[in-house]
Amino acid sequence: MTQCHSPVAKRLSPLSWGEGVKARWRLALVMVVATLLLATLVAQRPLPDRLAPPNASAAPLILDRSGQPLQLRYDGDWNHAQQQPLQRIPPLLRAAVVGAEDRHFWTHHGVDWRARAAAVWQNLRAGRGLRGASTISEQVVRLLHPRPRTLWSRWVEGFEAMRLDARFSKSEILEFYLNQVPYGANRRGVAQAARYYFGRSLDTLAPPEMLALAVLLRAPSRLAREPEPLAVGITRLASHLAEQGSLPVNAVDAAPALTFARAPADLHAAHFAAAVQARAASLGLPQSGPLPSSLDAALQADAARYLEERLRDLRGEGAAQGALLVVDLERNRVRAWAVADTRNPQTIGIDAVTAPRQPGSALKPLLYALAFEQGWGPDTRIDDAPLAERVNHGLHEYRNYSRTHYGELSVREALGNSLNIPAVKTLQFVGAASFLDRLHALGVASLDRDAAIYGDGLALGNGELTLYELVQAYSALAREGRWLPLTLFEDEREPRSERALIAAPAARAISDILSDPAARQLEFGDGGVLRFPALTAVKTGTSSDYRDAWTVAYDGAHLIGVWIGDLSGRATDGVTGARGPALLARSLLARIGEPVPVAAERPAPPAIVAAAAPRLPDVPQLVQPYDGLQLARDPRIPDALEAVEFELAWVQTPRRVRWYVDGALAGESTEPRWPWPLLRGEHVLYASVDAGVGDPLVTEPVRFAVR
Repeated sequence: MTQCHSPVAKRLSPLSWGEGVKARWRLALVMVVATLLLATLVAQRPLPDRLAPPNASAAPLILDRSGQPLQLRYDGDWNHAQQQPLQRIPPLLRAAVVGAEDRHFWTHHGVDWRARAAAVWQNLRAGRGLRGASTISEQVVRLLHPRPRTLWSRWVEGFEAMRLDARFSKSEILEFYLNQVPYGANRRGVAQAARYYFGRSLDTLAPPEMLALAVLLRAPSRLAREPEPLAVGITRLASHLAEQGSLPVNAVDAAPALTFARAPADLHAAHFAAAVQARAASLGLPQSGPLPSSLDAALQADAARYLEERLRDLRGEGAAQGALLVVDLERNRVRAWAVADTRNPQTIGIDAVTAPRQPGSALKPLLYALAFEQGWGPDTRIDDAPLAERVNHGLHEYRNYSRTHYGELSVREALGNSLNIPAVKTLQFVGAASFLDRLHALGVASLDRDAAIYGDGLALGNGELTLYELVQAYSALAREGRWLPLTLFEDEREPRSERALIAAPAARAISDILSDPAARQLEFGDGGVLRFPALTAVKTGTSSDYRDAWTVAYDGAHLIGVWIGDLSGRATDGVTGARGPALLARSLLARIGEPVPVAAERPAPPAIVAAAAPRLPDVPQLVQPYDGLQLARDPRIPDALEAVEFELAWVQTPRRVRWYVDGALAGESTEPRWPWPLLRGEHVLYASVDAGVGDPLVTEPVRFAVR
């Protein structure tokens, strides 16, 4: 018998139907979790091999002469310049930051679940976000991998924080955080914050200031303006640290009220820092660790400000850029290196200190020094008459700046008034090749063409050299002929050797002329900006069509060189060395302080002793000191170590020299020089010279003063 099946489908029981729904929910949940985990895995970013800001070793840290970092860039990026190892950060500051930001930092594994749960509950009760409960590890992740501030970001950051804690030690994480955490005002890290908010280094902070730095992390810009919430936070944190034993009870209560210092304007020394880095690389110096430079941060800031102000004054006359150098003549250390550009004030552009420009008349003192070595002197007569020379198929007529010819005059007047025709005749006397060789010896490498190409125009600055080279060359004049390469370092890590490149009497005579206002009256008149308050040797230069204006000034302690012009080559509207940079040099010397008198003072030495071809007198004569010399003690040098070298000029070699000061025998020597310890007062000096035959010869007395 055949069995028939009903076509009606069997109904599922309620139990089997419910199990199917659950299975589908479980599957969906697994898929959601798998998707979430996959998305979380994909969203995470790789951690660095070591905890350090990107390119942290790109450049060495450059310090000024007092240890202040120079090339700081507060641009909100990374703190490269003021990182501190964890052991250099005060223990109280470390404890305060952990206590304020992440009290379970040393025990959790990247995420503080208890703190996060408490924060969620508190936020739900308040109906708004009050707490974030981010751990220090999570904040480090946020620094390394910035993301939008969303719940999803917080979720991903938690997993990365756990990976971070698994890869690095707690000390490494805390050190990175303390050096890179933002503090407002584009400052990062506790060292920058201490300098900005309190004007102090980490090791000089008081306990309340350390606690304030920890509390400020919550909202630095707001809390720095609201003393009451900041004080509440400090008190709460102090109680917590006192319970831990990290801070004595009532330590904060007994401390004085906080005073925010706010850091001064940023120090702009980008070109100098680049020059130091390049110099260090060329010398093969280590590119890690600090480099102690010679720059004086306070002087640099003032020099940059003075330069910017002077350019603003001259902007209507076409002066667009400027540069200056300040050199300490004791060891030729650069104390200020400032560059300014009125057209692009926020751009680090061309370094005008190292840009070759035409010096105009600024080379003339170096030229006359060479002529003095070859027999000329300040009283040598020279004819300032019209002069025209053949150039190619035409004639070039030389003119003085005023278009005036003065006829026969002394070299002293020719140099003091910066007359062009006498300078050309002086170059013809010494030879262009010899003068170019002298400039090369003084470090002027930019004049690299043959002397015949420059011709007689070399005396008037038709070549191009840099402000750095000009200042370095002038330093030999300012240091009585002793040339020493400029250095950018405070210590002696740069190998340098001093050389006598200019005869000392010649250098002194040039300094005397440049410091004598009477010597420049024909062209510059009496007074004006070139008549400095203190005795100062000063020389200006102006290139053709007023494209470049220069001033070099030195007072025996410091040398200042200033260039003002337009790097594009456009002419200014009559800006000369006397009108443009001279006022700036005058202001800077006044800013530096009490000067040391220039090496030579009026009247000029009675004899010029040549280096290459000596022309010594037939009878002994005193060269140093000379009649009327004014000397000043240097307050930076112990009195017992200060001396002036008496110097004698004579065609013969003395057997013995007796030096008499104020009628009494001060000392004896077998050389034509002798160091005399400085004594304040008015003095008279003469020398008795024994040649071994006949009676001793006595020099004419000279009067000098020490103040």
